[in-house]
Amino acid sequence: MNVRRRLIPAVATAAVTALGLATLSACSTDSAAAGDTGKFDVVASFYPMAFLAERIGGSHVHVTSLTQPGQEPHDLEISAKQTAQLQESDAVLYLKNLQPSVDDAVAQSEVRTKIDAASLTSLEKHGNEVGGHAASHDHSENEELSGLDPHIWLDPVRYAEVAEGVGKAFEKADPDHAADYRKNTAALVKKLDALNTQFKDGLAHTRSKVFLTTHAAFGYLAERYGLTEEAINGLDPESEPSGARVKALEEMARADGVTTVFYETLVSDKTAKTIASDTGLKTDVLDPIEGITDKSRGKDYFSVQEANLKALQQALGAS
Repeated sequence: MNVRRRLIPAVATAAVTALGLATLSACSTDSAAAGDTGKFDVVASFYPMAFLAERIGGSHVHVTSLTQPGQEPHDLEISAKQTAQLQESDAVLYLKNLQPSVDDAVAQSEVRTKIDAASLTSLEKHGNEVGGHAASHDHSENEELSGLDPHIWLDPVRYAEVAEGVGKAFEKADPDHAADYRKNTAALVKKLDALNTQFKDGLAHTRSKVFLTTHAAFGYLAERYGLTEEAINGLDPESEPSGARVKALEEMARADGVTTVFYETLVSDKTAKTIASDTGLKTDVLDPIEGITDKSRGKDYFSVQEANLKALQQALGAS
């Protein structure tokens, strides 16, 4: 199906130098430096990658995330300390073309095992027709990645493909524990398959197929389940919509049966509430799962995705 999108550009924020040394955060409470743990040390770029590493690696890995919980991953500027810890790790798991500073650090590092999640599944160009979201993330010199939407983890099917690739990479890099990596990967893929079935069945019969969001992160999810994502055009989360845009959204909402403006947990809800107020719509959270915080509707990827499904079912009038 042709999925319509009107895409919001990435929020342009200044790099905060004070973020530097504070940015490193182990996914667990263990703050041991990568490369000095006695385990297979994996540096992950942000939460969806760290989650895979932890689930697949189990007790054999020590996972360190470069992105602190609550930090918007697109804005990450890694510190010299983090770069040094990256060098000392056994493997790095990242998503190329999402975090430019990570891409640069990985390219310059001598880490033996570099796992690019973007190479483990198929990516699509979303939003290039308006120079939109994917294009705004495009910092890559690789033309094959130019303009591709990086939000693959929100599609359980693509995420499962990435998981399988990560598992194979772990097996090759740490053959002593290959059997456990295979077992853990199979269990994770099975659970992702079940999540895919939940979404497919849960969104099969709805009054509307259109949802409105301030963050155009859900293109893959929309396509997977026959939905249409409408993302706010030309607005960052701190700005207010123009009168013309509010009118267009009001007309679209009326025509497509839209009831809800979705916003995310890591960005201000100001835009969503402004539009909702002017159009008589409700607001709710649709979480792109770029990080888990105390504001998240769940403790991990699966519980947040289940909350996302419930939010979509309610907004779309699932029967």
